[in-house]
Parts: sequence; structure tokens; C-alpha cells
Amino acid sequence: MHEDSHRYRPTVSASAALATATVLQDDDDDPLYAPIVIAGVPTVEELIVVLRTYLPDADMSRLRRAYNFTARMHDGQLRKSGEPYFAHPVAVAFLLARMRLDVAAISAGLLHDVAEDTAVTVDEIARRFSREVADIVDGVTKLEQIKYSSQQARQAENFRKMLVAMSKDIRVLLIKLADRLHNMTTLDFKKPDSQRRTAQETVEIYAPLANRLGIGWMKAQLEDLCFRFLHPDEYKKLRHTVGQREAERQNYVTTVVDEIKQLMGIEGLPQAQVSGRPKHLYGIWKKMENGRVPYDQIYDAQGFRVVVADIKECYQALGAVHTHWKPIPGRFKDYIALPKANRYQSLHTSVIGPHAERIEVQIRTVDMHRLADEGVAAHWRYKERGESISVRDEEKFSWLKQLLEFHSNSDDAEEFMDAMKVDLFNDEVYTFTPKGDVKVLPRGATPVDFAYAIHTKVGERTVGARVDGVMVPLRSTLRSGHIVEILTRPDARPSKDWMDFTVTARARSKIRAYIHAEQRSKSRELGMDLLEKALRKLKCSLSRAERSDKLAAALTVLGIQNWDELAVAVGFGKVEPDKFATLLFPDSKIADVDELDIGPVKRGRKSKAKRGAATILVDGLDDVMVRFAKCCSPVPGDPVIGVVTRGRGTTVHQRTCTKVLDADPMRRLECAWNTAAGSGATVTVRVFTENASGLLAAMSQRFTDAGIDIKTANCRTVGLRAVNDFEVVVADLTQLNGVIASLTRVRGVSRVERVRS
Repeated sequence: MHEDSHRYRPTVSASAALATATVLQDDDDDPLYAPIVIAGVPTVEELIVVLRTYLPDADMSRLRRAYNFTARMHDGQLRKSGEPYFAHPVAVAFLLARMRLDVAAISAGLLHDVAEDTAVTVDEIARRFSREVADIVDGVTKLEQIKYSSQQARQAENFRKMLVAMSKDIRVLLIKLADRLHNMTTLDFKKPDSQRRTAQETVEIYAPLANRLGIGWMKAQLEDLCFRFLHPDEYKKLRHTVGQREAERQNYVTTVVDEIKQLMGIEGLPQAQVSGRPKHLYGIWKKMENGRVPYDQIYDAQGFRVVVADIKECYQALGAVHTHWKPIPGRFKDYIALPKANRYQSLHTSVIGPHAERIEVQIRTVDMHRLADEGVAAHWRYKERGESISVRDEEKFSWLKQLLEFHSNSDDAEEFMDAMKVDLFNDEVYTFTPKGDVKVLPRGATPVDFAYAIHTKVGERTVGARVDGVMVPLRSTLRSGHIVEILTRPDARPSKDWMDFTVTARARSKIRAYIHAEQRSKSRELGMDLLEKALRKLKCSLSRAERSDKLAAALTVLGIQNWDELAVAVGFGKVEPDKFATLLFPDSKIADVDELDIGPVKRGRKSKAKRGAATILVDGLDDVMVRFAKCCSPVPGDPVIGVVTRGRGTTVHQRTCTKVLDADPMRRLECAWNTAAGSGATVTVRVFTENASGLLAAMSQRFTDAGIDIKTANCRTVGLRAVNDFEVVVADLTQLNGVIASLTRVRGVSRVERVRS
């Protein structure tokens, strides 16, 4: 059943929904195509009248068949409102006609729920109508048969499927938007929780998508409908307030429109079209919320539009408006020179109009107005009989390209959805390259986001940035108007720290992919070393192992697909190399450990790996072979980092350890403490005291009071002073700092320190 539509209950009789229908005769042999009229539902001929206004020569036979076929397939289904369900696909078809779509798209709009809510398959739709229509219907159909872990996961996967279909044919998205808009108009019949959930999804995803496609009227309607269900009290109050002042506002609009017309005539632009309109409720409410001001202080709640012949006249009209009324500083926006991401173009300015009220004036050409009204339809050519629509101008729809690119790089559907809300639906900033090219980025973007927007290679080789000629940190936030110069170096590489401040899905996915590939390479190298050592103990070699006829069986037991994946798994500590070697050569005699000169490595790794695996996450994994560095002895709570060590897995150091700074950056791995593991860490505490009796007992008691076990104690005297080293096991850094503070309060103790090497 369609997610956006209301659940439907069958009628008592299978033909009850058609009780008042008039069935006419038709030459078509298939009775499912026979013409039908349902009371209260617009007829197919009424729909065709609308299409003829922009498709006068199109063949409408397929549309008639789709209309009649859909009516019969939905026979017996009612909406919760009590009306025949067939009224919904017809309403969707009329919305698509308003967007001036072709016959194939409107036929698919009529059929969009047939494959989901009836026994009809997509293949049957292809046979009866066309593969083109069937593919569109399939793109709109959701993944009802798959079980998901959460509502968010279901929403994300449905959106991902629609995205893939949209990349092949944008009409999939246009039908989905029309479907959602009609369902929002009948949302009263759903339960309150369902109303809020649907409205929230709509305002977060579908309204911004309508905006991205440039369909302003649809965006406004969706937002107002969502406003009504998400904030019912504020909606009712604002609607009442606006309604009370409606007559007053209408008189004001008429006055201003007449004054602008006179102004255009004086300027030599008598053909200019001037109109006024109140801003939609959601837009007014957002202004009130963002500015924290009451309605009475929203002075530009009325918008005025001037449509002229060409761009030159746009700026001429702007000059006339600014000469006649005082412009408000900072409120002028030139979207002609710098179009929005959806290719919207217009001049926006706010001035102090009649009666000292602020008014907003938009000035544009006829073509710009058509784009603002029709949106994506102004950029797409619809073809009868054949080819589905493809992107004609990638620059005009670069956001769609970015959406697809992130989809291909993201395995996590929920992460994908969260990124889309930030990357595509957020406020935008307009930045420039030194050559003057515009890069439109989401608000909060940084120079690294800018670099990846230019090209992946530029992003990967970034080492610095200049903004307006001044060097800035890479985490700096960019603002509209900034000129950004990216500094690169051929040997530079992305840093995982960039994930902390980048905001665009493109940058984050590219950084993540690079780091994953880099860590995989490190793990493979380490895994090969460990496999070689394990095989040497059986007096075997890597080459012999790769040629073994038992290799496939051994890999199957371990759940590994191939040799390369085995090396990676061993490097990450997911597979013990000794286990693999024994599986491959079960009859081989294990050589003496000392004979192969690998005893210290093996013993050290084994003794530390068991403890480390329970307390450290390496790149988010909790089953990686690790050991703790003795040079700095990290304990839970210390900022840590891992260094890949040949033959010893990952060695965990404190981030400030000098050996980390000396290590090859390419061998470093991000690490974090696994606080859920509950294991402790060994650390040495050195206490400087007087050489006096009773002090050792006092210090031991402080460790006991703190719940800390002493593994060894080494006390030595130097004249009147004593140095006491206690090797203890602590749970975390907090416990360690607590006992150090407690020891400093013991009479006779002069200094306490943690031994780091």
C-alpha cells in the first residue's frame, strides 16, 4: 500500500465504488479499456482538455486506456475519507498536467499505485502501455516487501530507490511530488502521529526537492500544509491574524501595484507586468521565528513582481525602484548574475514603500518568470513514443549529480539521508574561485568542501587555503562573496580530521573512501607479513600456500572470498594467521619457535592482543590485534592513536608520544577506548618521599582505598630521600588521576608522577 496514501478499506461489494458509474461502449476489445465515468471524479476528457493546451497534436489513446484501466484496477478501494481511491491518481494526473508533462508521464501518474496496490505487475504495465511508462511506475513504487530495522531506514531506502530511478528519468520525482502534494491535502483522515510523521518528512525532503526543481508554487503549498500539521496552534493563530488584515493588505497591494506601473511607464517600460502577492503562511512564520519578532513587525509580508522583456530592462526597472523608494541596506540580491542552484534568476530588493512599510520587489524577464513558475519543465524536453528523459545540462542540475555521486559512495542509507538534508536542502553560500567561477555550497562549508567541489584530486592534495587573499585554517567557515584559493601539494593526502568539520556529502564521502582504501592497504601489508611468519613456522611459504589445492576450502571455513581479503582480515586481526596456516597444512609439524626467531614477537602480540582487543577500537573495530606501547603506557581516557607495526599488529600510543610524531603518517590509524569492555590498563606511578618508616604502608593504603591493585612495588633510598615505583592496574584516567592526587596529600610525599617511558 502506498506509504503517502491513506490506508484503504474495501467496499461491501466489489463494484460499489462504481455504483453511479456510466459505462460506455468502445471499439477496444479489452473490457478493461472500456470508457468509464465515476461520480465525483474528473473524466479523462476533462484531463485531455488541459493537455491539449500545451500538447495539441499528441496521441491521447494511451492516456484514455491508462485512465480506464486504473479505474477498474482500483475498483473496490476507498480512501479513509470515503471517496473512491481512483480520485487520488486522477488528482495526481491533473497536478502533472499543471507542470506540463507529457502523455507518458501522466499515464504513469494514473498508474503509479496499480503495481503496488493491485495484482498487476510492472511487466504487465509494460506490455499494456510501454516499457517507458512501466519504468516510471517502477521508480515510484516503494520497497514494501523488504523489512527494515526502523522507519528511518525504510524512508532512506525508499528515497535511494527513487534517486536511482530519478537519475534515469526525472519524471519519477515529479510524480512522487504530485503524489505527496495531493496526499498532504487529505491528511486530516490519518491519525495524529501519522500526520506529524508525514508532515515532517515532507518539510524535510519533498518541499526542498520541489524547491531544487524550481517549482515554487508546489514548495509553498507543501510547506503551508506541513505547517498546519506540525504547528497547529501557531498556524491557526497566524492564519487568523493574516485574515483579519486581509482587506487592509489587499488595498495596500493595489496601491503599490498601481504606483509601480506608473513608475515603469515613466521609465519607458509600459509593457512591464506588475503583480502583488502575500507571502505564504509558512514563509511568514519562518521570518517571525528566525527574527523572533511578532507579525506586526514583519513588514515585507507582501511581495511585488515586475516582469519585463530582457535583462537590460531588469536593471533599468531596479534603478527606477531604487530611485523612487529608499532601498534597505543589505537586502539586495542579484540572482541574475548569480543564479540559485535550481537556476532560479531574478533581482530581489527590499525598499521603504508607501506609508513607510517595507516591501520586497522581484524583477525578472518573461523566461525567468516561466522558469520560476514551471521549474524543471523549462529545462526538459518531453518526447512522445520513445526515449526517457535524460539530463541535458549537468551544470544546471549539478546538485543531482552530487546526489548520485554520494549515493554510489555510501553504504549506510540513514547516513545518506542525513547527509542529503545538510548537503542539498540547507541554505546556500555563493563562493568564487580566483578566476571568478561560482561554487554554490551549503551554509557552514569550509575550504576543504570548496576544494572537493572543484575536483576530487584538488581536495585530496589540499594543504591550505587563502580566502580573500588571507591564509585561513582549513576548518574556517565560508560566507557568500568569499574568493577562495586552494593551495595544493602533489604528495599531500586527506586527513581523517577533516571529517570533523566538512559538511558536504561529496567531500565527506571522498575523504572516507580514501581513508578506507589507505587503511585497507596497510592492513593487507601487515596481513601478508603475519601470514608469512605463520607459514614459516610450518616450514611453508606464501607461494606454496597460494598454490595449495586446499586453499579454497580453508577460505570457505574462515568465511573469506579470496587471498587478498584474507590478508586484509589478518591485518585487521579478524583472522588468526596460525589458524589459517593449520587449516591449510594440518599435517605439517610446527617448527620450534626460537628456531624461526619470532618468539618475542609472537609472545608479545599474544599477551597484549587479548587485553587490547577488549579495550581499544581501531577505526571503529573492536576485534583488531593491538598492543600497548611501553614508551607512554596509555590508559583508558588518554587520547590515543595507533601505529601499524610489522609483525606486531597495531601499537597503541598516547597522541602526544614522541614516537608517534616520528612514525610514518601513512602507518597511523585512528583509535578510541572501548569503554564498554571494562578492562583496565597497567601503568607505573612514581612517588618521591622522605626516607621514613610507615610511608610505604600509607601509600599502599591509598591505592587500596582507590580500588587499585598493586602488581609490583620497587622502593629504593638515596640518603634522606626515597623513590617508590608502583606498577598498578587502573580502570581509566580518572581513577589514575584520583589516586595521584590522594598520594600527594600523604605526609612525607614530595612529588607524584606517572612514568611514561
